[in-house]
Amino acid sequence: MSEPTGKYSITMPRDIAEAARARSGPSGLSAYVAAAVARQIERDNLNELIAVAEAEHGPVTDEEIQALRDQLQQARREQPHDGADAA
Repeated sequence: MSEPTGKYSITMPRDIAEAARARSGPSGLSAYVAAAVARQIERDNLNELIAVAEAEHGPVTDEEIQALRDQLQQARREQPHDGADAA
């Protein structure tokens, strides 16, 4: 079941609107814009969480980020590629 919708009027630069319309495909411009706004809200929420965590624990260093990227790459290499564990 989908969420109830409302009709809104927004203003945006014409070139952005036309590019969005060209990319929106069969779902239409409204669905394309709604998905873009939903992604932005997710990013805003993540940025807020990061700010709270950094205020409490200090900023994450470049070395910590790289170590986590290395761990993720290693975990991906160790995963089976046959799809047997896919749910």
